[in-house]
Amino acid sequence: MTGQHGDGVGPLLLVPLLVFWVYLAAALRQRDPGRGGWSHWRTASFGAGAALLAVAAVLPGHDLVGHMWRHLLVGMLAPLGLVLGAPGTLALRTVRRDIGRAALRVLRHPVPRVAAHPVTGLLLTAGGLYLLHLTPLYRATLAHPGLHGLVLLHFLASGYLFTWAIAGPDPGPHRPEVPLRLVVLGLSVTAHAALAQLMYAGLVDTAAPVAQLRAAATLMYYGGDLAELLLALALLVTWRPVVRRAGSEPVPSPA
Repeated sequence: MTGQHGDGVGPLLLVPLLVFWVYLAAALRQRDPGRGGWSHWRTASFGAGAALLAVAAVLPGHDLVGHMWRHLLVGMLAPLGLVLGAPGTLALRTVRRDIGRAALRVLRHPVPRVAAHPVTGLLLTAGGLYLLHLTPLYRATLAHPGLHGLVLLHFLASGYLFTWAIAGPDPGPHRPEVPLRLVVLGLSVTAHAALAQLMYAGLVDTAAPVAQLRAAATLMYYGGDLAELLLALALLVTWRPVVRRAGSEPVPSPA
């Protein structure tokens, strides 16, 4: 991503566009006879997520408010669109069956189960945000564009993981029940609100005027609430009741 560093907008802008082109090509393949088609809503959702990443790539980030807009787009809103596009399911329908089965076996390993847990996603997203603003890390990103890019990449990856763990439609390790996911989502809301209040009070290690601090804190508070409300709605929309069969593991009911 770019901003005050002036690092190449062009190449970074092409990345989300290329990713969407690959997704669209796979979605169009599903229109072949016998494949059953692919949801236009899924395609539109993934396209919206890719578009938000493209906006973040050209968004001016010369101050704390611009940085906060990027965090909101890259770490919260874009992942929601990408996740609801169900790229994993599309990939499994596109690749050979043996490759798909191998991928699903990997997802059943204990390590992916821990990595895909909502609490892990919360620790990565909220923990990264606190680390950025309560340590000299934010100041360091102003002087080192490469570090700034790595921080944004962390926001994207952790935001995608958290969003998927809460409301992702793709297959993967067993998710906790919906009440636990709602509790974790509530903790995320609380964590963002608490950091926003610390920022508004100036109790962060961020080199910015008071007006910028308060504007960025307000954006984090209300923008974060909006993103997490949308995530809660996505959870309700994608939730499927668990059907318990005698002598077998509980399985989700058909969509």
